[in-house]
Amino acid sequence: MDKQTVVIVEDDSEIAEIVIMYLHAANFNTQWFDDGKDVAAWVEKNSPALILLDLDLPTKSGLEVCCEVRNFSNIPIIMTTAKVEEVDRLIGLEICADDYVCKPYSVKELIARVKVNLRRVKGQVLCSDTLQVNSDNHCVQYNEIAIELTVIEFKLFNLLYSNANRIYSRAQIRNIVYQDYRDVGDRTVDSHIRKLRKKLKALPIENELIRSIYGAGYKFEPII
Repeated sequence: MDKQTVVIVEDDSEIAEIVIMYLHAANFNTQWFDDGKDVAAWVEKNSPALILLDLDLPTKSGLEVCCEVRNFSNIPIIMTTAKVEEVDRLIGLEICADDYVCKPYSVKELIARVKVNLRRVKGQVLCSDTLQVNSDNHCVQYNEIAIELTVIEFKLFNLLYSNANRIYSRAQIRNIVYQDYRDVGDRTVDSHIRKLRKKLKALPIENELIRSIYGAGYKFEPII
């Protein structure tokens, strides 16, 4: 399978080099731009998988680039910025950015967000044996039985399921799943996990799929 290409639009070369290194380690190809001038034209010609787009760029801002790309593509866009004012976050999301990360960020969590957003591409179905996870209708199906999840429940399940046996702390879940994780506490995460587990019990699966790891967080355990 060909490697997917992630576009990095970042004027700080040190940050860009680190992100590129982690993306290569995660088996992605990369294309780096240090300003926004030529990004949209390159994206239209080359059809990459996702864009990591800094908000504050020389020549042309990230908002301008996002608008240009949205004129011809629904490619996932994750905006990155050192600006934390709510108005900036809202503007970014209103022009159809898929996610928003504030600097300084953990590069490992940024890569996790890249993977999660790629899995959210419309109509993608993830399969494991007889378990199907459909991002088009937020549905999880095992054998002939299907359950519908809310948007947040689906994001939670998809994150854990797509990274089976990896433990995610509540802080990591807040950062990846929730658009504005600063306004979400551990109790909110725990509440959504409880509701998700309750729904998953309707599937004819013997083991508990979402396990709580004391003092660490949550993980998905493959079907026995």
